[in-house]
Amino acid sequence: MTTPFAEEHQMVIDLVDRFVREELMPLEKAVMAREAAGGQVALTAEEEAPLLAKCRDLGLWALDAPEEVGGVALPTTVMLAIQEKLKSTITPFIFPPDSPNLHMLMEAASPEQQIKYMQPYAQGEAKSCIAISEPGAGGDPAQMKTRAVREGDEWVINGRKIWVSNVPKSDFIILMATTDPGKGARGGITAFIVEPDTPGFFIEREIPMLAGARTYELVFDDVRLKDSQVLGEVGQGFAPMQTRLTVRRLEMGAMCVGMAERALGMMCEHTQQRETFGQKLSDRQAIQWWIADAATKIHACRLMVMDGAERQDRGEDVRTVASMIKVFATEMAQEIIDQAMQSFGAMGMSREMPFAILSERVRLARIYEGPSEVHRMVIARRTLRDYA
Repeated sequence: MTTPFAEEHQMVIDLVDRFVREELMPLEKAVMAREAAGGQVALTAEEEAPLLAKCRDLGLWALDAPEEVGGVALPTTVMLAIQEKLKSTITPFIFPPDSPNLHMLMEAASPEQQIKYMQPYAQGEAKSCIAISEPGAGGDPAQMKTRAVREGDEWVINGRKIWVSNVPKSDFIILMATTDPGKGARGGITAFIVEPDTPGFFIEREIPMLAGARTYELVFDDVRLKDSQVLGEVGQGFAPMQTRLTVRRLEMGAMCVGMAERALGMMCEHTQQRETFGQKLSDRQAIQWWIADAATKIHACRLMVMDGAERQDRGEDVRTVASMIKVFATEMAQEIIDQAMQSFGAMGMSREMPFAILSERVRLARIYEGPSEVHRMVIARRTLRDYA
C-alpha cells in the first residue's frame, strides 16, 4: 500500500486478525474432517450462529454498506485488507453482507428495491446469489441465451443458468437475461430480481465442486416478473454486473494473498524443524529459493491489490487492473501453495492439513469470475489499444 491505514481502520484490521486467529482457525479441524468425509466446506448452523453474534457485538457487520442503510462505508483498501485476513484460514466465513452483490445493488437498485432488498441484505438479514453463466455461453456473458420478453405489464423469462453458488440459502437471486439479442452487451442485457418461490423457477441439480464447494443449475420456465423486479434500467444490466465482477476480482487478489501467506508461513515453520539426510530443509537452496520467490511474489501481489483498491476508491475505471490482479494472484497463490505442499512431503498430500482445501480453492479461482485465458485476452486487447 502506498499510504498507511488511518488509525481507526488499522484497529478494524487488527480486530479482524484476532477474530480469525481466535474464532475461525480453531474450527479448521472440523471443517477438514467434514470435507474429507465428502461433505461441504461449510459451517454448521451451530458453528455459525455464535460467530455471527460475536461479529455483531464487535461491530464487524455491514462494513462496506452505505451509512444510510446502517453500514460503516469502509473504503476498498480496508475491505481488501480484511479479505486477506479472512482467507488466511480455510474456515469459510464472511462478515455480512457479501460485497459484490451489495455493490451491484448500490449502483442499480431503485429506492423501493433499496428498502425491500438492499437494506435487509446490508444488515445480514437476507442472503443473495447471482445467476450469470449458462451451459452454452462459456466465459462470455454477452452470449447468454436466457431470454426476457415483455408481455403486457410483465416480463416472461425462459432459460437456464449454471455454476450459481449459494442458491438454497438465498432470499433473492439477481438474474441476468437478454432483452434485446441484437444488442448483446451494448444495451441488450437486463438484470432482474427473482425470489425463490416465484412460479416457474426451480433448481435443476446440485453440482459438487473442488474444495467441498457446491454450485447449482437453475431453470426459468415462463417465470413472470413485474417491472418492479427489473434491477436498474432495461437493457443496461451489463455495466452494474461488471461493477459486481470487478469488486469480486479485486477481492480475489486479496484472498489469494491471504492463502499464499498462510502457506508460506507453514512452509517456513516446517522446513526449519524438519531434517532430511542430516540437514534442515530450510538450509537447502531449493527450499530457500521457494521461500524467497514466495515472499517476493506475495509482496508484489499485495501492492497490486492495494493499488487497485486505491484506484477504485478514487472512482477510476479498474476493470483492466482487476483482470491483471485476478490472473497474477491466482497463479501466484497456486504456485506457492503447491511448493508448500511439496515441502511437507506425504503429509502435505493428506486431508489432515489445510493444503488440500487451499489448493483446490485457488484452482477454482482460476475459473470463476472469468477464466485466466479470457482475462489475458482482455488485458492484451486493451493494452494494444492503448499503444495503437
